[in-house]
Amino acid sequence: MTAYSVVDNLRPPPEILERLNDLRNKASGRDAQEILQIALNHEFEGQTVVVSSFGAESAILLHLVARIDPNTPIIFLNTGKLFGETLRYRDRLQEQLGLCDVRSIGPDPAMRQQRDPDGILWSKDADACCDLRKVDPLSRALSAFSAQITGRKRFQTGTRANMERVEFFEGRFRFNPLADWSQQMLNEYMEANQLPPHPLVEDGYPSIGCMPCTRRVAPGEGYRDGRWAGLDKDECGIHLGVDGEGI
Repeated sequence: MTAYSVVDNLRPPPEILERLNDLRNKASGRDAQEILQIALNHEFEGQTVVVSSFGAESAILLHLVARIDPNTPIIFLNTGKLFGETLRYRDRLQEQLGLCDVRSIGPDPAMRQQRDPDGILWSKDADACCDLRKVDPLSRALSAFSAQITGRKRFQTGTRANMERVEFFEGRFRFNPLADWSQQMLNEYMEANQLPPHPLVEDGYPSIGCMPCTRRVAPGEGYRDGRWAGLDKDECGIHLGVDGEGI
């Protein structure tokens, strides 16, 4: 099956483009809650999954989703290299928000043994490590769904500056209800709804990934300068094109 995308050279058939334009029109002028309702209650009821890293700002999207349907499936990539604080934060949010279907997925054990038997692939080939621990597991997990929801924002990286609220990529529609939210909006929502912050945020980690490839951000550095520092890399690859990775 061809994984059609509007962000590469594989153009979807006209009927897909027509539906994409219709969804974008429906999302135009809507707030985040209303965009989520389009996916969860109307266009793709029972066919939509949320992808969440349970990272620095994940509580916001998860709170919005839980208000609509706490039974919405949530995919969490447990790479085996995460901070312990992230795993505990996942458990805390699941309990506090009443999330009923959090699915922690990881790399295939046989492939992990074959490609990373010593667990240090990240130090030799970060892209290959991301493929093994993120890209491949997520691809398998998404195959059962027609639509997905992410918490990515345009301000996070330059490649996301043109991100649409609704996209079509790798055979499914993708909703980005927080695309145009600023850091101030995120902070205000967290405070107004008394959402607990990720414990590493106050310790200097505004963007949180796997432990070996994430460091603190120094004063004056960018939002994601602590990710894959020193490498020509700022995305893990689970979303390509203009979309970037941050969730």
